[in-house]
Amino acid sequence: MASSSPDPFFLLIFLTLFLTISTSNSLSSSSPSPLSSPSPKPSPISTPRTHSSSSILDPNQLKALQSLNIPTGKTPCSPSHNTTTICDSSTPFSHIVSLNFINCSDDVALSLTALKSLSTVKDLGFYNCPISPIRLPSQLALNLKSFTCVSSLKKLTGVWLSKLVNVTDLTVSHVSIVASGPSIIMNSIKNLHSVTISNANLTGYLPKHWHSNLSYVDLSGNKLKGRIPSSLTELENLVYLNLSSNSLNGTIPASFGDLSSLQNVSLSSNSLSGSVPDSFAAIPRLVHLDLGSNQLNGTIPKFISDMKGLKYLNLERNNFHGVLPFNASFIKKLAVLKVGGNSNLCYNHSTLSSKVKLGIAPCDKHGLPVSPPASKDISSDDTDDSDDYADDESQHQEHSHGPSKVVLGISIALSSIVFIIIFLILLAKCCK
Repeated sequence: MASSSPDPFFLLIFLTLFLTISTSNSLSSSSPSPLSSPSPKPSPISTPRTHSSSSILDPNQLKALQSLNIPTGKTPCSPSHNTTTICDSSTPFSHIVSLNFINCSDDVALSLTALKSLSTVKDLGFYNCPISPIRLPSQLALNLKSFTCVSSLKKLTGVWLSKLVNVTDLTVSHVSIVASGPSIIMNSIKNLHSVTISNANLTGYLPKHWHSNLSYVDLSGNKLKGRIPSSLTELENLVYLNLSSNSLNGTIPASFGDLSSLQNVSLSSNSLSGSVPDSFAAIPRLVHLDLGSNQLNGTIPKFISDMKGLKYLNLERNNFHGVLPFNASFIKKLAVLKVGGNSNLCYNHSTLSSKVKLGIAPCDKHGLPVSPPASKDISSDDTDDSDDYADDESQHQEHSHGPSKVVLGISIALSSIVFIIIFLILLAKCCK
């Protein structure tokens, strides 16, 4: 018995369905989803290290902690939610060497009796503890090497701080200090290496005498007035100097370059006048220079562009004039450059491109600004960027959909051929 061959009509229908399904699959796989994005990698969670002593804490100091409403638990020499206590490893009893109060509640009272038992503390700190200050026992005050007070103790006096005569690191910030100036505090502390008295409503003048071992000075955000004394420039070990946001006036000392170790200096937001001293060129490791928002004048010194380590430069909102002496390579290596707000300052358009947003106008042939500084604000820049982004998106979409249209065209052509063949076969059968 002869086997019947399959009907060509059904074969062609099967072939058409197969091509259509295959083409649909290829289309769905070749078109990326516009909402798909790589999932971010989870950031590692660091586990804080704690410092605890295996020795038993001195019973008198344990009692003192309890009287201050400080939770001790089984290990009083370990951090808790509102204190950090570090002890030494002496025997038979360990002693507290560091005590920091953090986010204090109203029930914390600094008992003089308790503080007398904590005379071994060398590092005492208050962070967000607006409690009333108390007279420190003389032994504790003499033993302290570091004192920190940030948004705490409500109000301090210069006399109170001046009794910390052996402190090497003094930090008082966002606390109102009643004193005639920083001298009454700093002159009594002979071994001071680092001092921060910022946003403390401190009035008066800068000290005329400075301890030679100072390496860090921050007196920003106060009401200090007068001139910067030339004696400040004798600090050979000074690395950091911040006198910003005060009412200092006069000129910058000509001997400022004697601060050979200086890396970070901010004299911004004062009323300083005059030019930038040439001696700045002698500071080899300067990284951060902020002279903004003053009344400095003259031309910007060319030697600034020779400072190889400089990364942050702010000269904005002064009275500088002339041609900006910086080339493109120097500007490119800076992380921050601010020169706007100097109406008589301009840049050489043959050296610098107008695309570099400096906030100053280009110079004419006489070295004067050809027009007021460009007033293009951030919002217009954002609009331009969004337009560019939209153009890129449309180009990307056209590019991504190109191959899909080709596949779709091939599919339609194949389907048309198949239907034509089917039509011819059916026509042939009808005519028989």
